[in-house]
Amino acid sequence: MTTRVWDYLSEYENEREDILDAVDTVFRSGQLVFGPSVRGFEEEFAGYHGVGHSVGVDNGTNALVLALRALGVKPGDEVVTVSNTAAPTVIAIDQVGATPVFVDVHERNYLMDVAQVEAAITPRTTCLLPVHLYGQCVDLAPLTKIAAKHGLSILEDCAQAHGARQHGKIAGTTGKAAAFSFYPTKVLGAYGDGGAVITDDADMDADLRRLRYYGMDKQYYVVQTPGHNSRLDEVHAEILRRKLRRLDGYLDARRRVAARYAEALGDTDLVLPSVEPGNDHVYYVYVVRHPRRDAILEALQAYDISLNVSYRWPVHTMSGFAHLGYGTGSLPVTERLADEIFSLPMYSSLSEDLQDKVISAVREVLRTV
Repeated sequence: MTTRVWDYLSEYENEREDILDAVDTVFRSGQLVFGPSVRGFEEEFAGYHGVGHSVGVDNGTNALVLALRALGVKPGDEVVTVSNTAAPTVIAIDQVGATPVFVDVHERNYLMDVAQVEAAITPRTTCLLPVHLYGQCVDLAPLTKIAAKHGLSILEDCAQAHGARQHGKIAGTTGKAAAFSFYPTKVLGAYGDGGAVITDDADMDADLRRLRYYGMDKQYYVVQTPGHNSRLDEVHAEILRRKLRRLDGYLDARRRVAARYAEALGDTDLVLPSVEPGNDHVYYVYVVRHPRRDAILEALQAYDISLNVSYRWPVHTMSGFAHLGYGTGSLPVTERLADEIFSLPMYSSLSEDLQDKVISAVREVLRTV
């Protein structure tokens, strides 16, 4: 069997009874939309983060879209973010009619270089969108100062950072709002699509609830502001409720896998993940770096190991965003990383046998490429 960066089947076998009970609970409830499972998950997810409000939506992309709209980001505005991210971060900005403005990332940790942000701000900038990429937080203290100085909102993209912390503060609780994805591969993953926005702002919570439901408030068919059909499904919500109770255990397991990789591969010429001071990394993916990346990936195929690159094509290099005018060399660190990074298998139920298979194969390939 091919070893890949992610597989849910072993986790499902461990949790099958509870997952099936979650499905049965919803089917027997008599409420398939906006029922007790969505309400319960929203309350518990908000409680996990110590915030007042959580709004479940249909996917992580729309979590960003609705959050941007609720923050008042509109056509003609600019949003400062990064190109070393999954495309949905930037697609969400485009969806609300705003323009993404990119800054480069740190070569050490692959996260937004906050020192470049202020120079990217213009009179049209209304929001800063840091991406807590791969499982650890962007340096938020200086970013918060910049936002306050210029009167800007911060929307945290936490799609890859469930449970991550910075100086003890959990990801998603520094900005005005934070968007989460519960795509199956995520640290907290549903068995299909799902997302959420968290905030401490009651008015924003109300806006988000209208926006996810066509723009309607309490009375059906009365649209206040045209919105979306972006409801979180009851089945996914109930599964997420069960899995949320196990989230800290998932984080511990991921950190154990990361520690084994670090110990076993620390003497090779792979560049292993760098954890910034004060950060508690949750290792959504375990990203390593090597100048002969493509040769390594090809050689690993002989060991029946198929690995991913997150991300091989920076967003600013994609044809769909060519109109933004970022030519080759405009974000040199991001572009260099795209040629060198790749991910080793990482998920909480990854067995030690599979870890050892990957470690042994990587060490062997590094001696030959």
